[in-house]
Amino acid sequence: MPNLSVFFNGKLDSLTSWMERVGWSKVQKLGLVLLTCVVLLWAVRLIGRAVRKAVDDGNNDVTTEAERRADTLASVLNHLAWVLVAAFLVLSTLQEFGVNVGPLVAGAGIAGVALGFGAQSLVKDWIGGFFLLMENQFGVGDIISVDSSHTGAVERMTLRVTQIRDAEGKAHYLPNGSINQVVVLSKDFARALVDIEVAFDADIDGVMALLGQVGANLATEWPDRVLEPTQVLGVESIGSTGITLRTLTKVAPGKQWEVARELRRRYLLALRKEGITVPLPQRIVHHRPSAVPSIEMPY
Repeated sequence: MPNLSVFFNGKLDSLTSWMERVGWSKVQKLGLVLLTCVVLLWAVRLIGRAVRKAVDDGNNDVTTEAERRADTLASVLNHLAWVLVAAFLVLSTLQEFGVNVGPLVAGAGIAGVALGFGAQSLVKDWIGGFFLLMENQFGVGDIISVDSSHTGAVERMTLRVTQIRDAEGKAHYLPNGSINQVVVLSKDFARALVDIEVAFDADIDGVMALLGQVGANLATEWPDRVLEPTQVLGVESIGSTGITLRTLTKVAPGKQWEVARELRRRYLLALRKEGITVPLPQRIVHHRPSAVPSIEMPY
């Protein structure tokens, strides 16, 4: 125990002496570096919020393309800022403790070149993410379908990966280099397509006028979601059970499913109120007499 006490006392004295000579100076410099990093991160976040506020139209129910682009750029800038600040902090700390960072940076450059040859998929992801952002193909908040296998809302974008969340709440992380075909379902505007099937004996012209009136009422009540009154395109098909009428409504981006559900509900209520029945499966059964002649039994 006395030996341990002497050992720790000696270490403590050495630490105290080192702190008095150069330690406090290094702590102050590292504190200044850390403060600089925090200020840079705060400034980047503030810039992102300022850009988002500048393009905000004040309507929380509808996200415009400019707002989605601002969210996307803010997400990418924050990600890059964290990476650069972390690298700056590590290099400054090493340099402050006497480590020559020149060979380290040169070695990192050579390692980066070697890594570029070995990790071509990673470089491909970065290049793909760069062009996705530059061409503004989609942004945070857009609803997209990627290669017809992943459909959902874009939650986060970086230079390497795009995160989307589907209707079931599942998060999909897609490398940007693997994205070949994208269908944006919320670009500028969308259309709610609703088909209604009525019986053969229904008044087609009357039903079309009724559907158009229901769509016009919805456009009046939901001006922030329905951009134009419903267009009743006419008879889409004649099936075995009834006649299908097609309607098309121009709506705000990403609101096509909500508007389509509401239109179906209102169509059904309006048809019931007017006594127009929906078609039921019909089957015609032909009864033919037996072709086999009867044989009279002799008495």
